[in-house]
Formats: sequence, structure tokens, C-alpha cells
Amino acid sequence: MNHKKIFMYRAIQLAKNGLGLTSPNPMVGCLIERNGLILSEGWHYKVGMDHAEVNAINRVENTSLLTDSTLYVTLEPCVHFGKTPPCVDLIIKSKIPRVVIGIQDPCHKVNGLGIQKLRENGIEVIENVLRDQCRILNKRFFTFYEKKRPYIILKWAQSDDGFMDSLKRNEKKKPSWISGIYSRQLSHKWRSEEDSILVGRKTVFNDNPKLDVREWFGSDPIRIFMDRKLSISASYFILDGTKKTIVFTEKKKENQKNTEFVQISFDKEIIKNIFNYLYQKNILSLIVEGGRMTLESFIKANIWDESRIFICNIFLKDGLKAPVIDGRVIKNMYIGERDKLIIKIPS
Repeated sequence: MNHKKIFMYRAIQLAKNGLGLTSPNPMVGCLIERNGLILSEGWHYKVGMDHAEVNAINRVENTSLLTDSTLYVTLEPCVHFGKTPPCVDLIIKSKIPRVVIGIQDPCHKVNGLGIQKLRENGIEVIENVLRDQCRILNKRFFTFYEKKRPYIILKWAQSDDGFMDSLKRNEKKKPSWISGIYSRQLSHKWRSEEDSILVGRKTVFNDNPKLDVREWFGSDPIRIFMDRKLSISASYFILDGTKKTIVFTEKKKENQKNTEFVQISFDKEIIKNIFNYLYQKNILSLIVEGGRMTLESFIKANIWDESRIFICNIFLKDGLKAPVIDGRVIKNMYIGERDKLIIKIPS
């Protein structure tokens, strides 16, 4: 492996420290190298705070060393004023002669303009080092700008014989947990990493979920559910006003504390209507946790980017059948002693 890839791998590692904290910004890692040694490192900690390049440059005490160094960054440096000044301007001001970039920024405010300005100021730019890995790092960010929608994760648990629950669709009794404690903890970790979480009306009615990260730490995702006729009462956790919540409905209703009621059409374009709204709100990712009808609506529309399925070591023999989804398996592993996790992406 050549040295450029080694340093870019390290920058990717640094960027991952921002998972769940930087949205709607991307995760970015940066390091400054001189004569084969790392002078400093940085990453984008949180939205609104300094970018990775700024953090790395500001950590160099002897700034004269920058004039004979190379800056490695996972994503093209920004060239526009946002909540912070352009990183390109600081790189130029610091007289760093070489910049190695993992991948070009897809945002229309950058999209090659940062690279262009660096070169116009005499800086050598090397592009596309570990490009694929840098793209995967910011799969949410790239999906948002290229497909004009959030990155969609479908998640559910099912028994070894393919049932989500012992309930039939129309039975009214409390559903049972089939996944183990470690799988549930991992699910809460995933929630902390995404912008939003969506369930259908039946899931709210049957399970009364909180949709929070109480078994992990970090920020709760925006809670989203569909309630066409506004049949869910305020006694349910999802309408308790403690966390930001979006309700998609056909009815018109005034917003309440932390709860936004969005009137949309529930026709065949319902998923598209929801995505259009989430895109306007700069929501980069969405984890869909059920129920079966809601999950199947995404699968049938072929609008998903990743599925995460827990196969639990239990046989229900009858009940609510789990969705069936095709795709390429990218991960197959055990969680604890009883659950298997299978992650798929579209083929």
C-alpha cells in the first residue's frame, strides 16, 4: 500500500468520530503530513463547529512547517461561507503546497470549485485517493445531493422461520420481543447515528414506541409517522411533545410543541411526497422500523439504500410474516449468542 492511501485511511478513521453529530454537513477527516510523519490531525466535530481542515491546521504550533507539508482530507475543501469561513482560504493562507483529496464534494456550492481555487493559487492537488471508501463514509451526504432524498435504511427483526411477531394483523394483544438485548442496544445505537426514524400508524397503535436512544447515548432522531386520519391520540409517547416529531396526514392541524403536522396526499406518490418534504428540511437519513406494510411500501417502490435484518434464534411457527427483500449481502454476523445480523444493499 502506498503512503497516500495509508494517510487517507487514517483521515477516514478520524472522520468517523463525527458520526451522528455533523448532519446536515458531511463527516470529514484531515491530517497534515511532512516527511512521512503526521504533524497534526482533525475532524469535523459537530455541525456549526470548525471543519476538519481548520482543526488540523490550527493544531500545528510551528506554522513554518506547513510550507513543506501535505494536507490529506477525505472530502474536497469548502469554498463558500456557511456557518464557518471557507477552508480553501485557510489552506491558501497557510501556504500548504500539496493537498490530497479523497473525493469531490457533490454539493452545488462546492462541486469542484474548491479544487479549482486551490490549483489557481499554485497548490498541487491530487484527487480520488481511496475514492470509493470516502464515498461510503458519506453515503448519506452523497445520496441526499445526488438523489434529492434521504439515505434510507430499512430495519426489522424476524424469527428463524420468517415471522416478525406471533400476532396476526388484526389481533389486538401486546406484541412480543423476539430480538435479544444486544440487538436492541445496537438498534438504539443506529438511531443515534441517523437524522430521523419512521414508523407507520399501526406500529404506533400496537407498540406505542418511544423511538428514542434510551439504551445508548447521543441525540434522539426526529420521530416521523404517518397518520392519515389523525387517529392516534395524544396519550401515545410519539405525541408527548418531548422530542421533535413530524406527523404526515391528510388532515389539517395546527402544530404543537415539538410536533409538526404536515398535510400531504396519501396517493400512490406518498413516499415521494414524504421525501420531498424531508429533502426541503435537510434531513439526510431515515431509518424505517416498521411495521410490515410500511416496510413493504419502500421495498415495492424500490426506494431503499440499506436493509438491516436481525434473524433471531426463535421459531414462532405462525404470525405476521416478515417482508422479503432481495439485494447483495455486505455483512453477515452474530450479535451475542442468539441473533444474526444480515445487512444488504440493492444489487
